[in-house]
Amino acid sequence: MACAGDKVIITKGPAIETTGIFATMFPELIEREFGKDFNKKAQQIFYKMSVVDDAMTAVSLGVRDNGVTAMHDATECGIWGGLYEIAQAANLGVRVEMESIVVEDCVLDICRYFGIDPYASISEGTLIMSCREHKAQDILIALHQKGIKASIVGEFTEPRLGMVLVREGREEKLEHPIVDPFWRAFYVALEKYSSKF
Repeated sequence: MACAGDKVIITKGPAIETTGIFATMFPELIEREFGKDFNKKAQQIFYKMSVVDDAMTAVSLGVRDNGVTAMHDATECGIWGGLYEIAQAANLGVRVEMESIVVEDCVLDICRYFGIDPYASISEGTLIMSCREHKAQDILIALHQKGIKASIVGEFTEPRLGMVLVREGREEKLEHPIVDPFWRAFYVALEKYSSKF
């Protein structure tokens, strides 16, 4: 039901599941590299791996008066994969600004450490939704009132405009990652670190 002109809202940001799993599987390593406080924060992200509150909050406002039109939990292949899949399913283009996407504390540091693109990595707990433009701000306010980080990051467009990612002010083609980088990084880390702690 997503249409051209619908706004894109993303909750929590990239690599929620990636960060939560690494933090709970390798707590000693994370603490050694980043410190005790960082480690505690990172482990709390594990408990954000659900979109139930996000979805229910958005739907409570959005369904009436043609609000929310599509939802997708950014699981395999993360935000980039999820955006691509919604646009493809609705036969639409999409234009999204990377710097507008919210990011939870610790995510970028952990992904950088393990050599992962956070936006292409498994992110159960991140909800991508499309909604009518006139409802976007109301949905955003409702999410924030529930303590859920979220932002409007772009919009769905006519299919002829294609799938566009704006990164640091420059346009590039938004492509599906195809292979999620989490799995390889996770098994490498298991082999490298599990025997050391």
